[in-house]
Amino acid sequence: MSERQVTDIRQRVRAFVTEELQPLEPQIIRWELEASQRVEPFTGEAGRSYLFDPLGDLPAEVYERLLDAARERGLWGIDVPAEYGGLGLTNQAKMAAIEEMAKTIVPFVLPPDSPNLHWLSAACSPDQRERYLEPYARGAITSGIGITEPGAGSDVSGIQTTAVHENGHWVLNGRKKWIGKADWADFLIVVAVTDPEKGSRGGMTSFLVDRGTPGVVVERRLPTISNYRPCEIRFEDVGLDDEQVLGEVGQAFVPMQNRLSVRRLEIAARCVGATERLLDMMMEHAKQRVTFGEPLASRQTVQNWIADAGIGLHASRLVNRDAAAKLDAGASDIRFEASTAKVLGTELLQRVADECLQAHGGMGLGKDLPIEYYYRLVRVWRIVEGASEVHRVTIARQLLRKGMPATAVALTGGTP
Repeated sequence: MSERQVTDIRQRVRAFVTEELQPLEPQIIRWELEASQRVEPFTGEAGRSYLFDPLGDLPAEVYERLLDAARERGLWGIDVPAEYGGLGLTNQAKMAAIEEMAKTIVPFVLPPDSPNLHWLSAACSPDQRERYLEPYARGAITSGIGITEPGAGSDVSGIQTTAVHENGHWVLNGRKKWIGKADWADFLIVVAVTDPEKGSRGGMTSFLVDRGTPGVVVERRLPTISNYRPCEIRFEDVGLDDEQVLGEVGQAFVPMQNRLSVRRLEIAARCVGATERLLDMMMEHAKQRVTFGEPLASRQTVQNWIADAGIGLHASRLVNRDAAAKLDAGASDIRFEASTAKVLGTELLQRVADECLQAHGGMGLGKDLPIEYYYRLVRVWRIVEGASEVHRVTIARQLLRKGMPATAVALTGGTP
C-alpha cells in the first residue's frame, strides 16, 4: 500500500470524526449518565441481529445514521479482504483510522471489529466461513470474545471453564466475567480448557457459541468507571457440536494470543489519537489562558508538559507503526511489539490526560469538555487486554530470552 492511500484513509476518517462524531459529544455525556444506570442484561429477539448495543450510550436512530454515513464515506470494512466486500487495506491504514477515531469520545467503532475478524480468517472451517466469517465481514452479524474469568484475567492460562467431549458433542461449563457484547452479539468466541493436564500448551480450545444457545446465562451487566459495561455470564451444560469448534482442538492459545495482540495494538492506536487531541486542547488553552498577567504557555511547567507529551506521542506512534508494518509483512508473533505499544500508549495518555485536566483547572473537571471522559477511559485501557504490569513481564521475558527484535524495514503512512 502506498503512503498516499494511508494518508487518504486518515483524511477521510478525520472528516468523518469532525463532521459526524464530535458534534455529538455534549449529548454523549448525558447519554452515558443514563446508560450507566442499566445493570440488567439485554434480551434480544431470537433470530435477530443487532449491529450495536441496544442499551448503549448511542440511541438506535443515531447509531443507524452513523453506520449509513460510514458506508457512504467508504469507511466500512477497512481491513476486510476485498473477496468479502471490504477495502482490503493494510494494518498500517487501519491503525491510522483508529488514531483518528480516538479523537472523539463518541463510542462508535467502524465495523467490523478487527481482532475477531483476524481470528476467524485464520481458523474458520469452510462451513464456518459461510456461517460466521462472511456475514461478519459484511457487517450483517456481530461477535464478542469470552476469555476473562473471575479468577483468570491477564493470566489466560488460569482459565477454569471446561469443555468435555461426550456422546458425540461438547459440554461447556464455567463462568466468564468482563465480557463485552455478551448479551447482544450474535455469537461469542469462547475459550475453554479441554485437556487440564496440557493447559495452555495444547489443552485449550475455542468454540463458536451462538446467542440464545440453551445453558448460556447472562447474569448482569457490570457498571464501571467509564462507558465500558461488560457482562458476567455462566455456562450450564451447554451442548455444542463439533462444528462449533473454531480451529483445532487444543490449539486455541496461539491464535488467541495473536488476536489479543491485534486488540492491544488497536488500544495503543486509540491512545495516540486521544493523546493528540488532548495535547491540542492543552496547547490552545495554554495560549489563551492568562494568569498573573502571563499566558500559561509562558510557564515552564506547562511547557514541560507540552514537550513531554509531544515526545511521547511521536515515540508511541512510531512503535505502533513498526508493529503494524510487521503484521503487514506477515509476522506471526508480535507479542513484544503489542505489549510495548500498549504500555507506552496507555501510560502516555494517562499522564497527558492528567496534565491537560490540571492545566484547565476547574474547567477540566466539568463535563462541558471531554477531558474527564478521556481521564476515566484510559484507566480502563490500562487494565483491559492485559494490565501494564503483566505486559512488562512479557517484555522482560522476550528480552531475556531473545533480546531486542528487529525493527520493521519500512513504515508506510507519512505524517498525520
